[in-house]
Amino acid sequence: MRGSLEIPENLLPLQAALTRGIERVQACFDAHLDSDLPPVARLCRHVERYRGKMLRPSLTLLCGLAADARAADFDAAITNQQVSVAAVCEMVHMATLVHDDVLDESDTRRSGQTVNRLHGNETAVMLGDLLIASAFRLCASIDAPTALAVGRASVELCEGELLQLHHRDSWSIDEPTYFEIINRKTAALIAVACELGAIHAGASPPLASSLAAFGRRLGVAFQIQDDLLDLMGERSMLGKPVHKDLEKGKPTLPVIHHLATASPRDRSRMLDLLDHAAIEMTPDVADRIAVALDSTGSIEHARRRAGTLVSQAVAELDHVADSPARALLRVMADTVVARSR
Repeated sequence: MRGSLEIPENLLPLQAALTRGIERVQACFDAHLDSDLPPVARLCRHVERYRGKMLRPSLTLLCGLAADARAADFDAAITNQQVSVAAVCEMVHMATLVHDDVLDESDTRRSGQTVNRLHGNETAVMLGDLLIASAFRLCASIDAPTALAVGRASVELCEGELLQLHHRDSWSIDEPTYFEIINRKTAALIAVACELGAIHAGASPPLASSLAAFGRRLGVAFQIQDDLLDLMGERSMLGKPVHKDLEKGKPTLPVIHHLATASPRDRSRMLDLLDHAAIEMTPDVADRIAVALDSTGSIEHARRRAGTLVSQAVAELDHVADSPARALLRVMADTVVARSR
């Protein structure tokens, strides 16, 4: 995750190689998302501004290096196939961002205007579809098992989004349903990014499975932290609007926990606040929601769950041979719940 890690000195050579590997991923992404039609090409260039942490490509490359722990030359160990897999995962992720902006009626992302804000929902939907189509065209140049794995993760992702839409404005949702949603809509793609990075480095099936489990747990923790940042973060830091989940009636873990543990009177008050938030999220309403969540320890509950998931993810790395790549994966895992953007 670029610009957000404090790297121990002994891992700096690996971090430098990872940065060069991500540059290769970006070049692959750009080469396979292009058009000979100038208006379409301009849209493709615009979506490059959506790049942020590059979490999925970074995990693909690092899991490949962790699976090939004896590699002495990090740059040479990052293969073209791994670069292509990383680009595929980022294309699918970018497609979800473009489509999410339509669903959430978002005007800004990464401190810039969204495609739907600039060109309308129809164009944004089609650009998201183009990203998905480009991802699977690139998959076809790798091999059938890779395309099958990415397809499986993409289906999970869509199922998770549809389940979330089904429960929109349903404040009676329970924690297992919430975790089912984010396990599919966020964690599935992160898991396959880790798994395929390992497979294309020659990992055994058990090792690839361990790294997939690492990615899946990390992905769930990442989404919990994202939800917390939407509740408690600052727009200037995130580069996008905050409180969108509440405005769009998306129950997240702190709200679910509060409604399940609060007294009947406090629960009724929170439901009133949520109704107000759906109409207009004012600073006063946001502050009152934050105070209510704090009163039941709901923010801390979500942070603890995220921390537990990170610990479980790190435990999966016990199946991976000791190496600089494994060490950097640990650093990345710890950063997931410490980030502020």
